[in-house]
Amino acid sequence: MALIDRFGRKHDYLRISVTDRCNLRCVYCMPPEGVPFVPHSEILSYEQITEVVRVGAKLGIRRLRLTGGEPLVRKDIEKLVSQLAAIEGIEDIALTTNGIFLAKKAQALKEAGVTRINLSLDTMDPEKFAMVTRGGDVKRVLDALHTSIAVGFSPIKLNVVLMKGVNDNEVADFLKLSMEHPIQVRFIEYMPIGHENDEWRTKYLPLTHVHTICDQLGVPYGPTDLVYGNGPAENFRFEGAKGSFGLIHPVSEHFCSNCNRLRLTADGFLKPCLYWDEELNVKRALGDEEALTQLFNKALEVKPENHEMANALNHEAKSHKPTTRRMSQIGG
Repeated sequence: MALIDRFGRKHDYLRISVTDRCNLRCVYCMPPEGVPFVPHSEILSYEQITEVVRVGAKLGIRRLRLTGGEPLVRKDIEKLVSQLAAIEGIEDIALTTNGIFLAKKAQALKEAGVTRINLSLDTMDPEKFAMVTRGGDVKRVLDALHTSIAVGFSPIKLNVVLMKGVNDNEVADFLKLSMEHPIQVRFIEYMPIGHENDEWRTKYLPLTHVHTICDQLGVPYGPTDLVYGNGPAENFRFEGAKGSFGLIHPVSEHFCSNCNRLRLTADGFLKPCLYWDEELNVKRALGDEEALTQLFNKALEVKPENHEMANALNHEAKSHKPTTRRMSQIGG
């Protein structure tokens, strides 16, 4: 079977938020005071997540990504990975993490079934990192990066949210990482998820800035299709580089036309689109395979053609209601 929406897009990818809790407070993900956490009693259990994925796999879901919040704050996360890896039809399990706890968990996660890692690292400057994350230690993330390489995760993707006046002067340093290590550095545009005010606009910087820095480096580079994964990145590689770099521009050049993903929130809602507020309650269907099947199909019925984030940037009217959830509450 296949999950195909009314615009002809085939969905084989499910992003699963296992918790809304996080040990950091990144400026683009949470307000300074944080956000109210969902009570533990309302968070989906590993068994409930596995039930949803088992139905999804029968419908054509093949690839999973575990997110949060921060997924590694969830106790014994490797047990969930093992359960998901055992489901017939699931071919790939990836994990997105801020990296603070990854170095200690990397080997167990690899053995449980995680093949790919996305590591969030917006700046390599210790002071700026502490500012962006509101207290994080960049050394622990860099240690996690080197441990991930040693353990053998492949590919390893480094997620860099580009912010004007914050890390735009480090683009060359990140590009050099892609030359020296077998990783993909992915520059991501600042998105107005959960906070459409002028604050995000002041930090927004189009990714044409990255091409400008590439030209200044003077090293030949070009497009590459050798990067494995589910993501919407436009991929490039410098001549002779061990790794590559990618550009993800959801605002200036949205990638909705080939979107292949659905999202399962930690508190049990199936989200057809990251940006809009439409959510379907999974808990009401638990224990009923037919009801869960109908829920997946309903998600495809209501999924819009695109997210219209560019409208938010330009103060233009939108056709749907944007979500009020912050990124940590959705799973990214």
